[in-house]
Amino acid sequence: MRQNILKICQGAMIAAVYVVLTYVANALGLANGAIQIRFSEALCILPIFTPAAIPGLFVGCLLSNILTGCVIWDIVFGSIATLLGAIGTYLLRKTKFIFTLPPVISNAVIVPFVLRYAYQVNDAHWYLVVTVAAGEIISVCILGMLLKAALWKQRRNIFNSNEM
Repeated sequence: MRQNILKICQGAMIAAVYVVLTYVANALGLANGAIQIRFSEALCILPIFTPAAIPGLFVGCLLSNILTGCVIWDIVFGSIATLLGAIGTYLLRKTKFIFTLPPVISNAVIVPFVLRYAYQVNDAHWYLVVTVAAGEIISVCILGMLLKAALWKQRRNIFNSNEM
């Protein structure tokens, strides 16, 4: 029972931090569009610490997309891209760096379609793939790895998990 409550609280806190970080990126004009660097996507490395991060990231992305005024297709498919990335990160959590790639790949595959068809962005599809992937590389592979390094030594105290 205590472990379930802990996981729910961890997921809720991750969702809340995701929303706050997306708001910061949105205020700077970085959260949406063809070129986007969501600081919140750095949290996509958290499934290496706890499986509670998976629903937390999904709910955080879903709420962020709703609260920043995204269209329904972005709310649905953008959130699914984050969910798939989080699941992939969890499945690859024992690798050294590869765990950062699922969010990059899922967003680079899904988000360009959302940009083209939901927002009528006229840029070439492959241009959008590259720009979305670049933003995800900055957010997940660089900022996320910095976050991992900052949390690593205290991971058992912070996440109280026997997964590691």
